[in-house]
Amino acid sequence: MLATLIKRRADRDARAIKRLALIDAEIVGLADEDLLDLVDIFANAPGSAIGAVATTEMTRRGISL
Repeated sequence: MLATLIKRRADRDARAIKRLALIDAEIVGLADEDLLDLVDIFANAPGSAIGAVATTEMTRRGISL
């Protein structure tokens, strides 16, 4: 029973990590205008993970609002 629970949690965690990696890749793949729109949407959401990834990508590209 415990082994099954551990396996289920490990599978769930692996799926979550893959999903987050896909989200990160999709944000990185956005065109500059779309990236700026995304940052603008999450500008008023302090602590937003999506906003943080988008802001980091803007910095990497050397663009600003």
